[in-house]
Amino acid sequence: MGGYDFFGSSQMNGQDYKIICAGSVLWDIIGYVETDLCLGEDKGGKIERRPGGVAFNIAQKLSRLGLKPIMLSSIGQDEDGKQLIEHCKALGCDMQYVHMCSQHTTDRYMAIEDKNGLVAAVADARALESQGHEILKPLKDGRLGSLENPSKSIVILDGNLTSEQFLDLAISPVLSKCALKLAPASPAKVDRLRVFSSHPSTVLYCNLSEAEILTGQNYESSQAASRGLLDMGFSRVVVTNGSEFACDSEQNVNSINQKPTKVSIQGVTGAGDVFMAAHIFAEISGCSRQEALDVAIMSAGNYVSGKDVA
Repeated sequence: MGGYDFFGSSQMNGQDYKIICAGSVLWDIIGYVETDLCLGEDKGGKIERRPGGVAFNIAQKLSRLGLKPIMLSSIGQDEDGKQLIEHCKALGCDMQYVHMCSQHTTDRYMAIEDKNGLVAAVADARALESQGHEILKPLKDGRLGSLENPSKSIVILDGNLTSEQFLDLAISPVLSKCALKLAPASPAKVDRLRVFSSHPSTVLYCNLSEAEILTGQNYESSQAASRGLLDMGFSRVVVTNGSEFACDSEQNVNSINQKPTKVSIQGVTGAGDVFMAAHIFAEISGCSRQEALDVAIMSAGNYVSGKDVA
């Protein structure tokens, strides 16, 4: 199944779904060199500034596939923030519930990449992390309406939210029945998602190293890691492992696996978010689990190789 053919031919009506993306919307500053880069080296390359953040990356992909995600985040009341808001609106995202933060400037993420992938990164998410009570208000005060139908309501949570914010959401009756999709954001933040391990209608998307941190175990494959996460209580997990097999595992259902086609790396920041968005879109468009995994892997591969910007 060709990715562009699938996305172009889908007749799914996005207006039937209420899709909420909660988490980081910020500016990415990405430096890239085409060779190997070692600690302390200074090499020529390219530096790009672009809108980013896990919630943004997922919403951007879903928007370009025809959906209208509702954004929940905190953005600074500065020129950078104004530019982000306008960019998101131009994509078709609903930005009316985003909190405008006066205490901090708009968040930023800075990464260095080489031909092998990510070398190092620093995230400044103070506007997001300091305003959790404001970010999540629309979920609780009725402005977003009912989220009790898991077949029509999807809440995507980005691991850049704080542990306190996640704990609050995990025990909230507002999210007790809706479909949750979890994105760890980074190995350093994945442990924050542990509170959702027994939450029904939840899909955790993570890579092998994030799975190992969550379970406290080492695994040889994504399939073994997925079994460990199911043993923790997660109802369904999708585990990736770079160029090795990705695995979709669910309680009391056979696991499915797919190995990505090898591609040249032109950039990795945001690839996991593209994978997740493509997988979600494929499933709500009626694809089988195997088809959705195939589509997600192909979309991430196209993104990493520079064939698709989002």
